[in-house]
Amino acid sequence: MRPVVIAVAITGSVPRKKDTPAIPVTVEEQIASTREAFEAGATLVHLHVRDDAENSSSDPEQFRRVLEGIRRECPGMIVQFSTGGRGRDQNARGAALSLKPDMASLATGSVNFPSIIYENAPALVEDLAAKMQQYRVLPEIEIFDLSHIHATQRLVEMGLINERPHVQFVLGIKNALPAREHLVDLLLGELKRVLPKATWTAAGIGRHQAEVIEWVLARQGDAVRTGLEDNIRISRDRLAQSNAELVRLAVEACARHDARPADPIEARVLLGLAPLLA
Repeated sequence: MRPVVIAVAITGSVPRKKDTPAIPVTVEEQIASTREAFEAGATLVHLHVRDDAENSSSDPEQFRRVLEGIRRECPGMIVQFSTGGRGRDQNARGAALSLKPDMASLATGSVNFPSIIYENAPALVEDLAAKMQQYRVLPEIEIFDLSHIHATQRLVEMGLINERPHVQFVLGIKNALPAREHLVDLLLGELKRVLPKATWTAAGIGRHQAEVIEWVLARQGDAVRTGLEDNIRISRDRLAQSNAELVRLAVEACARHDARPADPIEARVLLGLAPLLA
C-alpha cells in the first residue's frame, strides 16, 4: 500500500465556537487537537492562530507556542503555518516565518471569496516567497485559479521557490473554483506540464471534503487534506466531534484506494523535507 500524507487543517480563520464547540482556538486546544489527529494518522498540520476574541491573528508568539507544543507532543509531524490573508494585516502575514516551520501556505494570486477579495498582489507574493526561502520553509502553493499555476512558474523562474513545490488545488469556495471532478484533471494536467516535479493535493471545502479526497486518491495524489478549517460536519445533521474524527475518515478513504497514511519519516521524504533533528 502506498503512503499518502494526511494533512489536517485544524482551525482556519472562519469557524468559531458558536459554529462548533470542536474548533480548537486556544493554544492548548490546538496542541491537544493536533495530537489527537496525529495519533489518528495525520502527519502534516496546517495552522492558523486566533486572538482572545477568536479573530484570525498573525501574532508570532501564538505561532511559537503552538509550534513548540506540537513538536513536543507529535514527534516528526510536519508543521505548516498559514500566511493567508483573511482577517490579517497584509504586512504581518509573514511575521511568524522566522520561527522556521517546516512549511507555509503561499497563495500566488488574488481571488474572490463570498464576501471579500482575497488579495495577493505580486509584490506581497514575492516578499512571502523570499522570506520562506530565507528561512528554508517549503511553500505549499494554494491554487484558487488556473492562472495561479503559471504565477507559481514565474516564482520558480525568478529563483524564489524551487522547482518542486507542494501544490494544493482549492475546490468548493463560492466565486472561486467549484468542486467538479473534471477540474481536478484540468488543473493536474496543467501542473504536470508546467511544474512536472511538483507534489500535489487538493482541498474540498464544506460538504465537498470527502469527495475531493476520493478524487485525489483515485489520481495517486501525494497527500489529502481534511480538518475543521474546511468542513465542520460529518453529515448535514451531525457536526464532527473533532479533527481526529475527520482524519479517521480520510484514513478509511486511503484504504479504499490501496493506500495508507504516511508515517512522519515517509511524509518528509514524499514532500522533500529534511528529517527533524532529535
